[in-house]
Amino acid sequence: MFVLVAAVGLTACSVPDTPVEIHDPYESANRASHAFNKGADRLFFKPASQVYGTIVPGRVRTSLSNAAGNLDTPRSVVNDILQGQGEDAVHNTFRFLINTTMGIFGLFDPASGFGLEPRETGFGDTLAVWGAQEGAYIELPLLGPSTERDAIGQFVDILANPIGTVLGDDGDEIAASTSLPSVLNSRYEFSDTVDGILYDSADSYAQLRLFYLESRRFELSGQTSAGNMFDPYEDLYDEVYEGLYDEF
Repeated sequence: MFVLVAAVGLTACSVPDTPVEIHDPYESANRASHAFNKGADRLFFKPASQVYGTIVPGRVRTSLSNAAGNLDTPRSVVNDILQGQGEDAVHNTFRFLINTTMGIFGLFDPASGFGLEPRETGFGDTLAVWGAQEGAYIELPLLGPSTERDAIGQFVDILANPIGTVLGDDGDEIAASTSLPSVLNSRYEFSDTVDGILYDSADSYAQLRLFYLESRRFELSGQTSAGNMFDPYEDLYDEVYEGLYDEF
């Protein structure tokens, strides 16, 4: 069902007549969304993250972020299977089992000590592996920068989250309790990078668009792992939206 939803959505993706580096036919609407996201960051995410990062000890912040990431691991396993990455699926499965048990529901990360580092992926990556085109650049309210292909991937990931499917409402409540702290921690840890893009550039919309597209394409090229890339809006999607409303 979810694959069918993705297939229908992909038929509506915008494709330029000639290849271009940045395909942004919705720039006017995107800039309005960017202004909203920037306002949300200025009014809430930035000040809240500073308070959170100052008051809460670093080890506690790290543990809560670990728990949020652990809850997201089953999604990676499902997409590993869909991508035909059997070794990654096994890797992430053992990582989830070890961190859920020995790591006390993911608060700690003993799996990395066994060589099982994070290997995150999502349905947007799966669509790319299947050959789906990137489509137009879009900036979604609260979810931040994306492309048409990745937006469809985000939608499917939200609906098909294994944790929510298995635990139901309890899964949503558990995710919500760890999501926002993790997002605030990311905003605090990467404050210099985020502030540089949003507040120190002459055109924050164009700067964020370029940063996101280059980072995303580089990631999908296989030259680096998702865990080594920073997307300032990724954590909002991956962690908050799934639990509250889901790299602010």
